[in-house]
Amino acid sequence: MKTLFTVALLLLSCAVLADEPTFYATKGAPFAKAVRAGDTLYLSGMIGGRPDGTIPSDFNLQITQLMDNLKARAQELHFAMDDIIKCTVMISDMNKWQDFNRIYISYFSPEKLPARSAFGVNGLALGAAAELECIVYQPQEAK
Repeated sequence: MKTLFTVALLLLSCAVLADEPTFYATKGAPFAKAVRAGDTLYLSGMIGGRPDGTIPSDFNLQITQLMDNLKARAQELHFAMDDIIKCTVMISDMNKWQDFNRIYISYFSPEKLPARSAFGVNGLALGAAAELECIVYQPQEAK
């Protein structure tokens, strides 16, 4: 019985160690761009900034850049847009909600739109019009 208990404890310890979170650093930022915990990948919020750090002044261009940034993150971390299961949207002008939705849905398969929450805010980092954070389901075997 003691041997069985020891083996069970050892197996449990290995399972816990296998699920230690993995942190994907963001160079020069005070947060990780993503954290993997088991089969779930948590993406930090992102905005519509260009690679050179500038942000388009036009709302539609900014949201397109935001979604392109998400797509680039998907490629970098080896997941598909259809693997995204939940998004949270923060938008500075709720009057632009329909414009946001029109661009947003064009990046996903119609039958695999993620669950989503959204709220209006009175300010975002760097004066962005919107910020998007996502949760990805990606079984470890699929990495």
